[in-house]
Amino acid sequence: MSGEWSHGPYSLFKELQCIEKDFGRNRAVERPKGPRTLDIDILLFGNYILSDTLLTVPHALLDERLFALLPLLELEPSLRDPRSGTRYAQVAAGLGDQGVYLAAQASYNPLKA
Repeated sequence: MSGEWSHGPYSLFKELQCIEKDFGRNRAVERPKGPRTLDIDILLFGNYILSDTLLTVPHALLDERLFALLPLLELEPSLRDPRSGTRYAQVAAGLGDQGVYLAAQASYNPLKA
């Protein structure tokens, strides 16, 4: 999802955590990187570059995950990594097959996935 936020990235992060909690997420009992009730990530926040114990923007693993990059590129095909200036389309093209396809792609075959 793409949108506008009139405050900073940390206030958005706090609001997203409240939404996760409202949907039953309990970080105190969940295993890190394990199954979650709901997980909302901030992939990008304009051209912000942040990295601390609370928040990393761009998302730390964005440039490794087609399942995040492909929908992001559908929203904005010309997006660039604010750290390097590299086009995310170029990053996605270099990742190879991760079993992630856009539904409209004619080459998708669920029997091969």
